Amino acid sequence: MKAIEARGLVKRYESVTALGGVDLDVDAGDFFGLFGPNGAGKTTLLRILTGQLAPTAGRANVLGIDPARDPLNVKAAIGIVPEVESPPSYLTASEYLYFVGRVRGVPDLPKAIDRWVTFFDLNEGRGTICRDLSKGTRQKLMLAAAFIHEPSLLFLDEPFINLDPIYQRKLKDFLLEYRDSGRTVFMCSHLLEIAEKLCDRVAVIDGGRIIATGSLAEVKRGERDLEAAFLRLVGERR
Repeated sequence: MKAIEARGLVKRYESVTALGGVDLDVDAGDFFGLFGPNGAGKTTLLRILTGQLAPTAGRANVLGIDPARDPLNVKAAIGIVPEVESPPSYLTASEYLYFVGRVRGVPDLPKAIDRWVTFFDLNEGRGTICRDLSKGTRQKLMLAAAFIHEPSLLFLDEPFINLDPIYQRKLKDFLLEYRDSGRTVFMCSHLLEIAEKLCDRVAVIDGGRIIATGSLAEVKRGERDLEAAFLRLVGERR
C-alpha cells in the first residue's frame, strides 16, 4: 500500500520552476528521507503533499486523499513539523497543545498533553508564552503538537534542528518505534549522518527534480556513507 504517490508534480512561481516534474512513491511503513541542497525543492514538495500549496501541474495522493482538492482532510490525517518552529507567540506551551488537541479531537486530552510534556521535558515551560521559549523548546513543542493525535503519517522538515544531542537521540528512538509500529515517516533533513541511521528508502532532489531514489544501498552505490553519495550525485549534476 502506498502512503504517498506523486506523479509529474510541477510548481512554478512566474519565471522560476521550483519543481520540474516530480514522481515519487512512499510505501506505508517506510521511513523515507528526502535530501537536497538549499533551494532544491524539498520544502515546496512537502508543502504540496501536505495541502499547504497547490501544484501548477501533476497530481499527488496522500493516504488516499488528493491534497490539492481536499487539503483539510489531508491535514487532519497527518502530523506536520515545519522547518521553522512557529507556535503562536501569544499562547503558553500548554495552551498551544490544548488548542491543537481540541482541533485534532484527541481523546483524553489532558493525559495526552502530560505524556508529551513529560517526554520532551516541557514542564518548566508549560506556563510560558511561546515567544519567550528558547528555540530548542519551541522545536520540542512543535514535535509534541505533531505527535499528539498519533497520526499514521508524519511529515518532518528538519526535525532535529535546535535539539541538543540528548533529545536528538530520544527523538530518533521514538521515530524508529513509530516506524516499527507500521506507521510512515517522510523526513527532509540536511543531517545526513542521522538520516542514514533512520531511513529505509531515500530520494535526492536537485533543481526541482529527483535525481536518485531507492534503498540506502541503491542510492549509495558503494559509497562509504550517505553524505559521500549525496555529494557525488549533486556534484555530477553540476
